[in-house]
Amino acid sequence: MTLANAAAKTMTQTWQTLCSRADLVPFSGVAAWVETPQGPAQVALFYLPGQAQELYALDHHDPFSSANVIARGIVGDLKGQPVVASPIYKQHFRLEDGQCLEDESVALRTWKVSFKGDEVWIEA
Repeated sequence: MTLANAAAKTMTQTWQTLCSRADLVPFSGVAAWVETPQGPAQVALFYLPGQAQELYALDHHDPFSSANVIARGIVGDLKGQPVVASPIYKQHFRLEDGQCLEDESVALRTWKVSFKGDEVWIEA
């Protein structure tokens, strides 16, 4: 990607409201739709209250099973890092960067996400 392409991509990304805090399930995932410059995408949103980073947003699509199931995965901790285990074949993905721990060639797309009051905002 050239510097001009990277700048154009950054300029098209905007913050948008995704849901409210009441829609989230602590220490679990929920699925949501987000509008991106490439079109709509399914996002798996994870809420870990009381942690240094409380919100994470990953691609909901599991590349190993080709199903949209990541939000239904089990949230846990491996070597001090929060992860989600896919509910189908059990691969672990780091919540911070989407990296698959069993296959370093695979990573889920991630988005910046934060609270603004009781609303959840995502940059897409």
